[in-house]
Amino acid sequence: MTDRLKGHLAMLCFSALIAGSFALGSMASPHIAPTALNAVRFVIAAVVVGVAAMATVGLPRAALASPWRYLILGGSMGLYFVLMFEGLKTAPPVSAAAVFTLTPLMSGVFGYFLLRQITTLRMALALSVGAIGALWVIFRADWGAFTAFEIGHGEMIYFWGCIAHAFYTPLVRKLNRGEAPIVFSFYALVAAAVLIAVAGWSDIVATDWAALPPIVWITILYTALFATAATFVLLQFATLRLPSAKVMAYTYLTPTWVICWEAALGHGVPAGLILVGVVLTIAALVMLLKDEHPV
Repeated sequence: MTDRLKGHLAMLCFSALIAGSFALGSMASPHIAPTALNAVRFVIAAVVVGVAAMATVGLPRAALASPWRYLILGGSMGLYFVLMFEGLKTAPPVSAAAVFTLTPLMSGVFGYFLLRQITTLRMALALSVGAIGALWVIFRADWGAFTAFEIGHGEMIYFWGCIAHAFYTPLVRKLNRGEAPIVFSFYALVAAAVLIAVAGWSDIVATDWAALPPIVWITILYTALFATAATFVLLQFATLRLPSAKVMAYTYLTPTWVICWEAALGHGVPAGLILVGVVLTIAALVMLLKDEHPV
């Protein structure tokens, strides 16, 4: 299996795993502050990834060169996840997942400025199709809301988080100095945990942890193990093998995965017109995957 194919496989797994955090996050967000939830999930994720790193490649001291790199990376991803859970307090999971699909377009812009990665005509067309599909879902297939550009409060909060996520993707390649993905992920997770804990210390102290409903703990464990630890490694692994815009192209599958999650949890499926936007995001993914140029 080629490195490029491994990168695609990693992002396929990424999109499936990340979708669960939307469905579960919308159920847990009313019961706990986003900073408190994410501080705990990042600590758990850092421990898991750290143990895995020690058992495989180790944690070489050389990886701690220029530790400011991890603060930037951890800050970007920490901001993304905190704003995600804040947005999910009011934004429906499928709608939030559609906002997430706007990250390839933004990632392509950041990829150009940070890495001078050029977006081809096919990629630009695919990103445009995906953006239109995402906006159609975000506006819930309401043409009046679409033309007036009336975005929900939760979606707007999450959008700012997605900007941070899009910035993170090309930044990994920019700041990586040959460190193994799992090692690079560990230090970024530690940095994210520290930054979120400092920013949300009052929320952490004020939380009645013993009284939290089971869905919160389920969400914390799922997001820590699957939507943080696993996806951090998968994203960094793929970013070192694929262009930034193509890595983030797999986010176009997220609304489809979220619909599957929502159906499995008994929350129903979106109306037919909204599914048109989902189909457009899948079409954008197919178009991007056909554009196979050297990294």
